[in-house]
Amino acid sequence: MTTDSSGRSSHTSKVSHTDDEWRQILTTEQYNVLRGHATERAGTCALLYEKRKGMFVCAGCDQPLFVAKTKFESGTGWPSFNEPEPGAVETASDTRHGMLRTEVHCSQCGGHLGHVFPDGPPPTGLRYCINGVAMNFLPDPGQ
Repeated sequence: MTTDSSGRSSHTSKVSHTDDEWRQILTTEQYNVLRGHATERAGTCALLYEKRKGMFVCAGCDQPLFVAKTKFESGTGWPSFNEPEPGAVETASDTRHGMLRTEVHCSQCGGHLGHVFPDGPPPTGLRYCINGVAMNFLPDPGQ
């Protein structure tokens, strides 16, 4: 993992597509977030309100990212989690917008998911603030 002069991470992905293929696979909003590092407007994603048992997976490659039981209400307007699935995400320094943040991206396809902050609840103390459009939800069978 490296960071280029714009502060964006460069990632060698296990799942790789051309830019045109990504544009065909993803919706415009998903593409803008996952491939273009955009941020969805706070409070606009249905996954913010998802309360069922299940798994949140990457919208770009279906890799499991977060178990629903790690989701909590942060009041930020984006789905927040205190712990990803082991090996599911990677992080990089993000210096865009004149501040230092820690970017979170999918370890499988390199898609931008959001950022992680050190103000979450126990036991991790972390808040993975994730764009809902970057994920899909798979409910547990029987839900």
